Amino acid sequence: MTAPQEFPARISIVTLGVSDLERSARFYEQLGWQRSSKSSPEIVWFRTADSVLGLFPYEELAADAGVPATGEPSFRGVTLAVNLESPARVDDALAVAVEAGATVVKPPAATTWGGYSGYFEDLDGHLWELAHNPFFPFTASGQLDLP
Repeated sequence: MTAPQEFPARISIVTLGVSDLERSARFYEQLGWQRSSKSSPEIVWFRTADSVLGLFPYEELAADAGVPATGEPSFRGVTLAVNLESPARVDDALAVAVEAGATVVKPPAATTWGGYSGYFEDLDGHLWELAHNPFFPFTASGQLDLP
């Protein structure tokens, strides 16, 4: 009998469908993220601490996945999150996002679970949470150290 196949517990790439590739790329660059030299006129890549963020035209991403593009995006049942070292860092990061053109959806505030969290929308309506969770420490390289 053969061993069962493993499904690795990792997320390598998150690709966001965007309405204007260059405008969205500039937004993430204004957050301080570095565009990868592997980017092209068709897709833009950003390296993050744990994975890669890709930006790809919305209609083309739907076609690549073989699903219909349904028009204006709305809440998709997904949020992306950046965990930070303190509530002050959450506030600072939100200020950078707003300066880059983000819209605050939920201002940061103390949470019922003992942390601090708020949400913004990027230029295409993708929801990002900025959070400080005192129960999720970081490694020396900035990754979450979640047991």
